[in-house]
Amino acid sequence: MSRIPVYEPHLGGNVSQYVNECLTTGWISSRGQFISKFESAFADYVGARSATSVANGTVAIHLALEALGIGQGDEVIVPSFTYIASVNTIMQSGAKPVFVDSLSSTLQVDPASIRAAITPRTKAVMAVHLYGHPCDMDALVEICNEHGLLLVEDCAEAFGTFWKDQHVGTFGDASSFSFFGNKTITTGEGGMVLARDPSVMERARRLKSQGVSATREYWHDMLAFNYRMTNIEAAIGLAQLEMADMLLEKKKNVAEFYSRRLSGLPLRTHDFSGEGKHSYWMCSIILNDAADRDPLRKQLAEQEIETRPFFPMAHLMPHCATDQSFPVGEDLSLKGVNLPSYPDLNELQLNHICDTICRYFDQKKS
Repeated sequence: MSRIPVYEPHLGGNVSQYVNECLTTGWISSRGQFISKFESAFADYVGARSATSVANGTVAIHLALEALGIGQGDEVIVPSFTYIASVNTIMQSGAKPVFVDSLSSTLQVDPASIRAAITPRTKAVMAVHLYGHPCDMDALVEICNEHGLLLVEDCAEAFGTFWKDQHVGTFGDASSFSFFGNKTITTGEGGMVLARDPSVMERARRLKSQGVSATREYWHDMLAFNYRMTNIEAAIGLAQLEMADMLLEKKKNVAEFYSRRLSGLPLRTHDFSGEGKHSYWMCSIILNDAADRDPLRKQLAEQEIETRPFFPMAHLMPHCATDQSFPVGEDLSLKGVNLPSYPDLNELQLNHICDTICRYFDQKKS
């Protein structure tokens, strides 16, 4: 059997047609009809008033923070168990990340840990919907309203994820999405920013485009960035969005296959817990014993099956290290494995992956 990657994009539908339209018309850079079409279609899909596209998911977080005015002297509460982009962008805005622990059941940020971390300098809470499972948005909205804090949602891994009947990214004051090549819908690179307040959205649009004046040619009256998406990327994104329901259904089927086949082993799958919808960006297993993670991944690799370990804890990274301990997140970080999760996995491949995992544990018994 050929190599099974941890992810590969589905590039069917109208992807080629829309990209070729960009090429034949010459609209290949950050202007063109697909930019506004993609932004409008994305906003409609997630139930937002509007959206603005950007170059990648990391700058999407940074732009959201900057548009909200978060900066020097502010503290932003963020889970330590997250991808480092969540933390780097806080630091790049001039603010201080304040780390908190996560919940073992869902892998998401612990609301009680957030409450305990609030200080007079706290400006915002960042909710990271890790691996496609939603955070408890009722609890987080309540905390932010009670303390007058901004709520930022990092939805890089959570397109298609709902808390109750509402798409994530529409709860916060601002939110960000990623369309990197391994995301459920992709533009290669790329991202999107949402904001509740129209004035924050307008500031985000200006900040992403060198702060150019709307009324005066080549006049820039604010320190800003070039965070724009290209028309080609937006063309791919629009075609992907047209297939979104199908892609999400396929990924759900993959996750359910793993859950069935791997039941009874000394591990658990990252199933949905709560009210809403898990988008299963990554289909993950959490091993009972952390000592099994690396040998299991090695055995899978020997069968040409690619996996990923869970993210290391951000508070252990050299540039933002603290002497704190977050036992739940640290335990999860050492026990978790992301399995191949792309929508076009077939039954033969899935059985091969699951058979390899089962064989690993059978060999341990003998």
